[in-house]
Amino acid sequence: MSNLIIRKVAVLGAGVMGAQIAAHLINAKVPVILFDLPAKEGSKNGIVEKSLANLKKLSPAPFGDAAHAAYVEAANYETDLAKLAECDLVIEAIAERMDWKHDLYAKVSPHLAAHAIFASNTSGLSINELANGFSDELKKRFCGVHFFNPPRYMHLVELIPTAHTDASTLDNLESFATTTLGKGVVRAKDTPNFIANRVGVFSILAVMAEAQKYGLSFDLVDDLTGSKLGRAKSATFRTADVVGLDTMAHVIKTMEDNLKDDPFASNYPVPAVLKALVEKGALGQKSGAGFYRKEGKEIKVLDATKGEYVTGGAKADELVARILKKPAAERFKLLRETDHPQAQFLWAVFRDVFHYIAVHLESIADNARDVDFAIRWGFGWNEGPFETWQSAGWKDIAGWVAEDIAAGKGLSNAPLPAWVSEIDGVHTAAGSYAPAKKAFVPRSSLPVYQRQAFPAVLVGENGADPKTAGTTVLENDAIRLWHQGDDVLIASFKTKMNTIGPDVLDGLVQAVEIAEKDYAGLVIWQTGSITGGPFSAGADLQAAMPLFMQGGAKAVEPFVKKFQDTAMRVKYAQVPVVAAVAGLALGGGCETLMHCAYRVAHLESYIGLVELGVGLVPAGGGLKEAALRASVASNTTGISNQTEFVKPWFQNVAMANVAKSARDAQAIGYLLPTDTIVFNIHELLYVAKSQARALANAGYRPPLAAANIVAAGPSVKATLQSMIVNMRDGGYISAYDAELATRVAHILSAGGVEAGTLVDENWLLKLERDNFIEALGKPKTQERIMGMLSTGKPVRN
Repeated sequence: MSNLIIRKVAVLGAGVMGAQIAAHLINAKVPVILFDLPAKEGSKNGIVEKSLANLKKLSPAPFGDAAHAAYVEAANYETDLAKLAECDLVIEAIAERMDWKHDLYAKVSPHLAAHAIFASNTSGLSINELANGFSDELKKRFCGVHFFNPPRYMHLVELIPTAHTDASTLDNLESFATTTLGKGVVRAKDTPNFIANRVGVFSILAVMAEAQKYGLSFDLVDDLTGSKLGRAKSATFRTADVVGLDTMAHVIKTMEDNLKDDPFASNYPVPAVLKALVEKGALGQKSGAGFYRKEGKEIKVLDATKGEYVTGGAKADELVARILKKPAAERFKLLRETDHPQAQFLWAVFRDVFHYIAVHLESIADNARDVDFAIRWGFGWNEGPFETWQSAGWKDIAGWVAEDIAAGKGLSNAPLPAWVSEIDGVHTAAGSYAPAKKAFVPRSSLPVYQRQAFPAVLVGENGADPKTAGTTVLENDAIRLWHQGDDVLIASFKTKMNTIGPDVLDGLVQAVEIAEKDYAGLVIWQTGSITGGPFSAGADLQAAMPLFMQGGAKAVEPFVKKFQDTAMRVKYAQVPVVAAVAGLALGGGCETLMHCAYRVAHLESYIGLVELGVGLVPAGGGLKEAALRASVASNTTGISNQTEFVKPWFQNVAMANVAKSARDAQAIGYLLPTDTIVFNIHELLYVAKSQARALANAGYRPPLAAANIVAAGPSVKATLQSMIVNMRDGGYISAYDAELATRVAHILSAGGVEAGTLVDENWLLKLERDNFIEALGKPKTQERIMGMLSTGKPVRN
């Protein structure tokens, strides 16, 4: 496979999907030209410019840093088609009309570079039909690349070849989507709605049909089919509202129009209740009403029999809720045998989906693995449908489904395929079942996947467990030090939310000592990061409470000093210490990564010094590092007044701001511009280890001890104090927040010494420590800490 170098991408269509695909490409630092029709008035690129402006208002945010919207180049089809020749990848993302797409293709194809990959982001139209009229050469470079909405956050991308697509085109695009864009790639066959929407939308249709049969309300169904099943909290009908009922109806209509010979075809007409809502403009969240409608602060639910919105909040029966907590085999046996209508409904929904995926596996996917990952990554299920079937007992479930089909209870009378009874499950250590090959096929051997030490694992695969993998060097209840048979030591915390208490601090010091003796570098990586866990939620306040109860605030000082000493040991280690960051990195977690030699962060990293929220000031070296960096920036630019360098640090700490992405963390300063941002969570450890090794190979030396930090001084503190008054009087912070913020200003300005005075790190660390202990002694701080420990929510006092 030759290297695919993507210097620039064009996205055709500045609608909801096209604009957000462009935004995510910019997140990955891929230059983008975003095209749309020429505006009839004003700037020719007005449609694109308006779309980009709207992106900044969306939540969740499409851009990792909103300022990066300026990097998207606006263009239109009338004056800018020649710019397509600059692009190595062109993604079409206009409305789902075959005729509109063909018209656009005829317009743009003469301008494509001879090597460029051309791809459609269609959600379900035939890729082969879209390629009709292309030259043989362009057909080799054309395929479907189906992103899910919102593209920044949804892990799934489906790749769909035509009959003529070159294998190298798909391999290159899969590698680009995996590493550069951070996606989980599934290859689908060219069938209507491909894999995820085909199975996911059928599951929604099954829920609607069975809910009507058992007379269950929409809100009750959502309570039954959401987090209780390991799926998105928005469940079924809330999800439909968020997606848009018109969009949902369109996807269903695609199935109805193109799958007339399907044995489940009788289920494909748009359900009457959905059709009626769309016809009257109730399109879900975007129109203010759908299956749900917000009235004031109350969320009401549609009563389909009355045709009006009523008070909702129906919950699953306790009997059924208990059944859903049972182990898989027992759970399904009870659901099937229990007479309660909610249990019967749930069994029916699972049965319908099991039946459907068995009948259609061979026609829509190469193997069962692709179906399960498509649903997990595209619809937010914790387990794919084949995984659930297998974990519940393959043979038993198959028998029960067959019995129901024979009894006429299914949504189709099509029998289960013969292969179902010939195997004991679809996922094994050897691979996943492919009916066409009558074999278990292994995962892709593309080089990009060698970067994933711990890829997503399916039930039955027996993949490596990161909690026990490799060779353990040292382990206790707080931390594990281990390696993968090479020269980089890994430290993984084992505490709840990876909080940092005395035992973790001891473990980190031991990790540095062991790494200095026997390894090229040390990486701090948390095993839960691959499933969305935090880097660290900060210092373990619970561990400090016994000290406080026995001796008051002053008794906690040794713990704070130990935290600071550990941070300094990490900073001045004789081998590079690299933080592999993903998820939350708050308070002490943020301070830990700030002291590392280098940081490799997943895009979805949320970093901040949030101590003021619990009535404390940062005291693990975070403010010391902020003052040091402000001093360095001042010295570098030759601007002696540090106000503009200190202010951003102060504002973010005083407001307890958390970076909304790794890109945002770079803009704030928690990550440095030289730090690496990784887009695929499964590559985080590989890249962090590579960076540690590269630093070691380059002859790494720790920084020289900072003894010449230039104090910002009283004038800067006065400026910060005026900001505190404005924030307090404007209602942005409380009076006690203002008191705490004054302590932060005191530390950042170096404690009242004259501007220009040279201080060292120990001076700033003592300021942190003293102010932390003084704040801890205040009743309002104690209220905040106890409130956080008891409820998990900040107390505003």
